[in-house]
Parts: sequence; structure tokens; C-alpha cells
Amino acid sequence: MSRLTAIYRIRSDARAIDARARSIAVEQSVEMPVDAIDDPAVLADIVGQVEQIVDLGQDVFEVRVGLAVATTGSEPGQLLNMLYGNSSIHDDVTLWDAEFPDDLLHAFPGPNRGLDGLRHRVGAAGRAMTCSALKPQGLPPATLAGIALRLAEGGIDFIKDDHGLADQAYSPFARRVAAVQAALRKSGRKTCYLPSLSGSLDQMVAQVEQARNEGVDFVLLAPMIAGLANFHALVRAYPTMGFMTHPAMAGASRIAPPLLLGKLFRLMGSDATVFPNHGGRFGYAPETCRALAEACRRPYAGRRPSVPVPAGGMTAERIDEMLAFYGPDTMLLIGGGLLQARDRLAEAAAAFTRRVAQAGHD
Repeated sequence: MSRLTAIYRIRSDARAIDARARSIAVEQSVEMPVDAIDDPAVLADIVGQVEQIVDLGQDVFEVRVGLAVATTGSEPGQLLNMLYGNSSIHDDVTLWDAEFPDDLLHAFPGPNRGLDGLRHRVGAAGRAMTCSALKPQGLPPATLAGIALRLAEGGIDFIKDDHGLADQAYSPFARRVAAVQAALRKSGRKTCYLPSLSGSLDQMVAQVEQARNEGVDFVLLAPMIAGLANFHALVRAYPTMGFMTHPAMAGASRIAPPLLLGKLFRLMGSDATVFPNHGGRFGYAPETCRALAEACRRPYAGRRPSVPVPAGGMTAERIDEMLAFYGPDTMLLIGGGLLQARDRLAEAAAAFTRRVAQAGHD
């Protein structure tokens, strides 16, 4: 039977690691004492198998566990459950990576649009793309539309909702999308607006339909809040729609960011993934950010590359540093750092986009 490989980092005494690894293999497969199982097929095919244990030093071990692909049902939520469901409760276990065979990968064709599709959408050939956000929460649609207009006048490629914007009474989804899209049409630019989806699957489907009726072709979604299965269902139901993913709740469990935000979100259909850049409001290390960006962009099973979107307290002063670190196949997101310009927002946005464009010719 075909198997995938889950790769864990486990804190353990060397004398206990063999037993610890076997217990995780059982926990993530049959979740019961193996000696209570009398079905030969279950024992041979379903029980997780420890494939390798590597001592990384300082009481940390890398453990590779083979799990039956059949147990995933080729479904996103169940895949994550089999990789890490119960073991996520153990504070000594991190899901570090995973390797998937072709018979599982066929269920997850990846991004609808990918790096080239985003570039084509905004005319950003050969350079990094730019992004900003509509915030703060509490503003009415007309005010948010005014902010969007000034950002577009400054040449911003992508304008996303703050991920906290949903369908609140002060800014209903349908009214907000209509107002922002009208503002962007007025700007005459190619700027792309990404409204934030929220609620149940039925509610998100209705929001996608409302957005499409207004001419929107990209949306924002937080898969760990909406659910991986719901996210994947939307990607497959709307093959011409682009999806940017947000990392909200992605830190609630010990899953390595390059695996979750890079590889898994990409497989489920993320065209662009927002993540916390090093040196910002969050604690990601440079090596984590680099590995995450590589997971988005490296050739992988014929899937389109997704676009890494470093964010989280970024400012214009860091543009050159970020471009040097990530290269042109990226999207730089500066939200509050631009909005601080207030009445000079269009000028600040223009300075941002000029610097990124210049870098593409340096």
C-alpha cells in the first residue's frame, strides 16, 4: 500500500527515542495498542512505520514515519489530521515536513494562477510585485474605497482587505467590494483588489459570487480559520479565481512554517501566501523565511509556483533589504507603514512602487 512520509522533530532522551517514535507512528495511524489488533491487513498496511531516526543533537531527533495514503481519503483536513492531529497536542513534537507520493499529489493540483498569473494580472513582468492592505477595522465602505483609490493612484499592484475585515455591520462585504471596485475603476490602473472571505462554506461561496459580479478575480482567505477542506473546495470550484492565503491561526500548532504556509497551502491552491517577515512584529528567523519562500517557488510535482508575500510591520526603509533577500519572484506587502502617511498616502505608495520598479532594472 502506498505511503506518505511525515517528518517530525521530537525532543527526547536518547534512551527513550525509539519507543517515542513508535508511539507517534501508532498515534498517527491506528491510535490504539497494536497488540489489540488482529486484522493482518491493518497490521501490515495501516499501522504507521518508523522509517528513520536521526540524532540532531541537544536531545532533538528527526523521526520519519510512513503513513498509509489510504487513511487520508485524499482530503485536505484528513491529510492534516493523519500527519499531526493527535501529536499536535504533545508539546515535544513538531511536524517539520512531509513527503507525498504521486497517488496523493494528484488530488491537489495546486494554484490556479501562480506566480506567472499574478504577474500577468498586474503587468509586473520581471520585477517584484507590491501589495498593501485596507485597514483599520471599523471604517465604512466609502472610506476604505477612498484609501484603495489613493493606493492605486500610487501604483500598488494588489490591495487586500485586512484579514479581520469580514461581513461586519460597519462594512458589509457586498457594499465594500462594490465601493472598492468602483474606486479602482476610477483610478484607471491595473490594481487588483482581494476582498477577505469569511464564514461558512456557503457564505464564502456567496461572497465569491458577489465579488465576481463586481469584476473581482482574486480573493483573500485564512485557511486555518476557514478550514483547509473549505479552502481547497473553493479553489477547485473557481478555477479562474486567484487565492491569496493569510497565516492567521497558523501559529496555533507546532507545524514548521515552510511546510504549512509554503508546501501545504501551495498544494491546496494558494497563489500567494502572506507570512511574517523576519525583523517585523513576529518572531520568524531569516532561515525560516528563506525556506518558506523556497517552498512556495521551487519546482514541485509540476505545480505552479506560488508567490511568497513577506509582511508584518514592514516599512519602506526595508524595501532594498527585502528585495535582496527574496529576489524579484516575490510580493512585498507594506500596510500600516504606508497608511501612516495619511494625506500623503498616494505619494508614499508611489515612492514604494518606484523603488521596487527601479530594483527590477538595477
